[in-house]
Amino acid sequence: MAILPVIKLGHSSLRKRAEEITVFDDELRALADNMVETMRLNDGIGLAGPQVNILKRIFVIDLNVLDETQEAKAYINPEIVDSEGSEKMEEGCLSIPFVRADVSRPDVLTVRYQDLDGKDHEEKMDELLSRVFQHELDHLNGVMFIDHLSLIQRKLLEPKLKRIREENSLS
Repeated sequence: MAILPVIKLGHSSLRKRAEEITVFDDELRALADNMVETMRLNDGIGLAGPQVNILKRIFVIDLNVLDETQEAKAYINPEIVDSEGSEKMEEGCLSIPFVRADVSRPDVLTVRYQDLDGKDHEEKMDELLSRVFQHELDHLNGVMFIDHLSLIQRKLLEPKLKRIREENSLS
């Protein structure tokens, strides 16, 4: 397995829409394994393709830190079919280090995705899994959690965000 470099706010790939995946092969499985390894090394619980500069509609989630029976899972071409409720919770992001903020999101989702073999799945999820799914899906659409913040919240974080952008805009 290989550790992939995690790109940071300011890198143009984080603002692009990722492309659908149509080939389900060993290369895709290796990418998912590398993403899981990278996410774990960086103490994350989710990581999307664009965060490792791969503009493909894939992300991985690992809730093992909360429940040791959970295994890391790859979600290919994911989408939200339905959502309900609303919950505010603090979020952070490997691509925006040392920045955390409260974000409101639906708390119950019905989602569709494909697994690494291309098999279709539909699943209902809630709580942390629902939140991480939405956060990572945003990455596939060029959206970051800071985009969900109020103008006041963004203003308060702007000095940190500006520093991260400036350090990474050359990428």
